[in-house]
Amino acid sequence: MATTATQMKTPLNPRPYINELVGKKILVRLKWGITYSGVLVSVDQYMNVQLGNAVEFIDEQNKGPLGEVLIRCNNILYISGIEETDEDDNAMA
Repeated sequence: MATTATQMKTPLNPRPYINELVGKKILVRLKWGITYSGVLVSVDQYMNVQLGNAVEFIDEQNKGPLGEVLIRCNNILYISGIEETDEDDNAMA
């Protein structure tokens, strides 16, 4: 069945969602499969992301803390918020 223009959904702007995540714990997945977990410190007009208390995960294995990192926008596959829990902060959600 063909999709008509009225059936298509309007794309949503991700900027308000990302701005709500500032100061909260997030996951950032890169195009190459590496994942970073940390607190979103800031995001700029190009959607470059600054993380504090960042931890690097390669193949879902914790590779250790990195501290503060800046991730250029064109490397990001997706950004996801992490719900705060009482579990170990080094565990990947």
